[in-house]
Amino acid sequence: MNLFITILQDVKIEEKLKNAPDDYYGIGVFIGSLLPFVILVALAYLIYRYNKNRYKEDI
Repeated sequence: MNLFITILQDVKIEEKLKNAPDDYYGIGVFIGSLLPFVILVALAYLIYRYNKNRYKEDI
């Protein structure tokens, strides 16, 4: 399964930046690469906060 995911994620960013129409494409690539991590951190925080509040209500 990991091999399949690795094959799907094989992206050559240097080639994309070299063939980009303008400099703003690099900013989009940067934001696009960070966005999944930001979403995962936000989701983890929301789950943590929900469980923390639920634990306080049980006491």
